[in-house]
Amino acid sequence: MSRFILIDGDKANFIPAFGKAIVTVKPGNLKANGKSTLKGKKICIDGDEKDLSVPGCMYISPPYVIPGTGTLKIASLGGDQKARKTNSGGKKVLLQGSIFQAKFEVQNPAKEPPKGPAPPTPDPTSKYSGMGNFSTTNTKWQGS
Repeated sequence: MSRFILIDGDKANFIPAFGKAIVTVKPGNLKANGKSTLKGKKICIDGDEKDLSVPGCMYISPPYVIPGTGTLKIASLGGDQKARKTNSGGKKVLLQGSIFQAKFEVQNPAKEPPKGPAPPTPDPTSKYSGMGNFSTTNTKWQGS
């Protein structure tokens, strides 16, 4: 099945639920490295998703309700997000597809409010798993 090819500047949209954690998500911009272009923009190829990073996102993970921060990244593509046939410069192109696996890496842990005079307790989890999808401005080129 053909799907739209992702191009430079297309968005990775993250779903706020990352297991127990709730992340204040922001979209990430894809940086394309393909040899081919569409309307002057490079197309995305296999590996471009690994460079996407959205730092400074706030999160909580009850009972750790004092917000912390971390970085959103793409963990792995869905089976319909990498072309089987279509390539650019010998690398498979990336397709809009359905859902990718995401990860949230904690830099500053959320904290549980203190019980009495003790300091707040930090969230011991350093990474959470979630999902996301791509949105594209390309409505012309499709790949398979």
